[in-house]
Amino acid sequence: MKQIYFNNCLTSKPAPEVVETMIPYLKEKFYFPENFVSKGSKTAAELENFKKIIADSVVAKPSEIHFTTGGTSANNLAIKGYLTANSDKGTHIICSVIDYPDLLTNADFFEKSGFNVTYLNADKEGNINLEELKSAIRPETILFMTTLANHVVGTIQPIKEIRKILDSSNHKIAIHVDACEAYARIPIDVNELGIDLMSISAHKIHGPQGVGALYQRSGIRLGQICHGVTRIDNLETGGISIASIAGFSKAVELAFNDFKENTGKIRNLSDYLLKSIEEKIPYTLLNGPQGDKRSPHNVNISFDFIEGEAIMMMMDMHGVAISTGSACASQGLKPNYVMMALGRNHEQSHSSMKFTLSRYNTVEEIDYTVEKLAEVVEELRSRSPLYNKE
Repeated sequence: MKQIYFNNCLTSKPAPEVVETMIPYLKEKFYFPENFVSKGSKTAAELENFKKIIADSVVAKPSEIHFTTGGTSANNLAIKGYLTANSDKGTHIICSVIDYPDLLTNADFFEKSGFNVTYLNADKEGNINLEELKSAIRPETILFMTTLANHVVGTIQPIKEIRKILDSSNHKIAIHVDACEAYARIPIDVNELGIDLMSISAHKIHGPQGVGALYQRSGIRLGQICHGVTRIDNLETGGISIASIAGFSKAVELAFNDFKENTGKIRNLSDYLLKSIEEKIPYTLLNGPQGDKRSPHNVNISFDFIEGEAIMMMMDMHGVAISTGSACASQGLKPNYVMMALGRNHEQSHSSMKFTLSRYNTVEEIDYTVEKLAEVVEELRSRSPLYNKE
C-alpha cells in the first residue's frame, strides 16, 4: 500500500535531487574547510556558495547566515545568545502564549533566571494581540520573539506591523522569528520585515534532517553559548555535516527556483482538501484563519464528538499519515495549548487533526484521504456517546 503523507509539519521526505546532491559529500567530498589544503579550500568555497543560496532566499547577506544542526539549535543560539550579550540594556522579553515550544521553553528558562517575560494573548484565529504588545513595551524591553507561521494552525503573524510598534519605542528592541514552518512557503524578506534574528530548518522543506540556519542581522550582537573548536561556524561550534549542508542548499534551490508555482500548488491542494472535507463530513470546524492569512500548507480541522488520536491511528491503517494537535505537544494526551489559547474547548482540541501538505501531494491522494476519512469519522461517531445522529 502506498503511503500518503500529510505530516510535513513534523518532517518532510528529502527530495530525490537532495539525496543525489549529498552522496558525493558522503563518499569523497567529506572534508571540512581548511586553509592551505586543496580539498579543504574547495570545501570552504562551496560552503560560501551554499550560504549565498540560503541568504538570497531571504534577501540577506551571506555573512549573515550561520549553519546550525537544526531549527531548535538556531533558536537557542539566537535567543540565549542575544539575551546574554545584551542583558546590560534590559531584562524584559515579550512573546506569546501560542509560540513554538523552543521559544516558550527559552522564555521560561530566562524567567527563572531573573528576566521578566510578558506573554501576549491571541484571538480565535491565532493572531497575537497587537494592543497588548503596545502596552507591554517597557524601557527595559530588549527582545520580542514570535513564530512566523504558527506550528499548529498556520496563522501568519503581521511582522511588519509588529516592527512598527517596536520601533515606536525610543530604544532598540530586537525581533527573533522562528520561521521553520513559514520558510519556503511564504515570501520572507528580512529587510522589508525588519527581522533581526531568524531560524530556519532543512527537513521541513524536503531537505535532510539535522541541519538548519540562523539569520543574524549585521550589527546584532550574540553571546557565545556553544564553546568548542570552530569547524563550520563560530556560533555552532564543532562539526556540522557537509553533506547535509549541501542537501539543504539543493532543497532551497528546488523550493525557490519555482517559488510561486510550488506555493501556489500547495495552496490549491489545501483549499481543495478543506472544501472536500467540509462538503463530505458534517460537524467540522476549521481552526485558524481562512485564505492567505494562514500558511498555504496547513489545514487544521476539529471533528466533533470523537478523539483525534483514534482518527490518526485508523487513517494510518489506511496508509495515510496525519497528526493530531501539535507535533511537539501531543505526547501527553493533554489538550493542545495553542488550541486552548484560541478559545477551543477540550473536546475541540482533542478532536483536531492537522494536515500539512507539500508540493509532492496530489489531488488523487486527497480524494482517497477524504473518502477514507469520511468512513473513519462515521464509524468513530457511531461508537461515541457524545454523538446523536438525529
